Amino acid sequence: MAGRKPFSGLQAQMSQEAQAAIAARSADLETEMTLADLRRAMALSQEELAAVLNISQGSVAKMEKRADMLVGTLRRFIEAMGGELEIVARLPGGAVRIDQFATITAREPGGTVQPDPAAP
Repeated sequence: MAGRKPFSGLQAQMSQEAQAAIAARSADLETEMTLADLRRAMALSQEELAAVLNISQGSVAKMEKRADMLVGTLRRFIEAMGGELEIVARLPGGAVRIDQFATITAREPGGTVQPDPAAP
């Protein structure tokens, strides 16, 4: 294959700093998953998750494809898999956990927010 080189050969020519940056980014990518990947990693089917959420399997499929959703919807999805959603802002000075959404459990039809009665 003319003109092609294995990545290992290119990587060997990189500086130690560049190799370290690649290794760090690779580690970050290993912890990133789509909702569908996360569901599969938890050995759950769309049907099983739909039953927990009391929605249709098709609705789960649509949620997994969405690029944008409400925080409450994402929280319910994660909690249905037995997890807990945390929102972290990564800033130049460090990471900060955003807890503003921690006590919101449901919205009433009029748009008011009910706090979680179990919250301190």
